[in-house]
Amino acid sequence: VYLEETGGGSVRPGGSLRLSCTGSGANFRYFAIGWFRQTPGKEREGVACVSKGGGFRWLSNSVKGRFTVSRDHREETSSLQIDNLKPEDTAIYYCAAGRMSYDCSDKGIDRIDIVSWGQGTQVTVSS
Repeated sequence: VYLEETGGGSVRPGGSLRLSCTGSGANFRYFAIGWFRQTPGKEREGVACVSKGGGFRWLSNSVKGRFTVSRDHREETSSLQIDNLKPEDTAIYYCAAGRMSYDCSDKGIDRIDIVSWGQGTQVTVSS
């Protein structure tokens, strides 16, 4: 599956962004979708995932309460709504498709669970 993110940008602290991930090339509903972020010198960390059926959503403790993840099977998209942005949210954000044997659960998501990555979109939070 091919994934493409859109929606990144530069915002002030307290602002909001909505990142979108569009899938193509394979049946989008076969894949759990994860969202990761990475800053220079740090490992790519999973911050959110949504299950294949869309019924389960997980958020990491670092973003819980400010991020919302969703998916739309008809449109073959996933979205990451980010509210109350903080400077520490500055990163490149990636959407990713999970391996066929993986589904989103309360165990979260890790890089080892991923079979395909988007190209990433930059989010910068500064005053």
